[in-house]
Amino acid sequence: MFKLLFIILTFFSAVVAQQFTAGIKLTGLSIHPRGATNVSLMKYKLDDDGVFVFDPGTILSFEKFLYRNIFSIKIAQGLYADCARQFAGMSHIGLRGRIFQIEKHSFNGGIGPTFFFRKNWQKLNGYVNDDYSIFKGSPEDNWQWAFLWYGGEFEYNYKINDFIELSMSIVPYIPPYVPIIMSFGLRMLI
Repeated sequence: MFKLLFIILTFFSAVVAQQFTAGIKLTGLSIHPRGATNVSLMKYKLDDDGVFVFDPGTILSFEKFLYRNIFSIKIAQGLYADCARQFAGMSHIGLRGRIFQIEKHSFNGGIGPTFFFRKNWQKLNGYVNDDYSIFKGSPEDNWQWAFLWYGGEFEYNYKINDFIELSMSIVPYIPPYVPIIMSFGLRMLI
């Protein structure tokens, strides 16, 4: 009887410890470490080689903690202007884990499938098709898309109070395809 009661109380405490977060971040900087083949199409480039490009937009996310606010599942939807100032976006779902937490600072990492889409660059004058593009689609299509099953993210959070955190995310470079993407915003515990 005591073992059953202990198991029930342990399960209940784990369920109570679970919580949700909702986040909103502004996208801003993407980094192409090798530069960009189509740098002439990049309207918001910050240098001549297209290494640093401004990509304005937003990412909304929802996260459900699965175990003691350490492991979670996260869903994110981003909409932004890509490097060529065309409509683009991404959809992501992934597993997350807290790497460390020290006082008000925490650092998380995660991995999961990510779907990218953008208006077709092949319709732009001056577009050069390169071997490094992850995007699929023919020149006749209105959209290009890519699917990465291993899309990842590192996230730094600074706790302002018990409910709000400042948050910065970095989607790491996966050679030779995906640039480093940075976003900044808020994460709210619900």
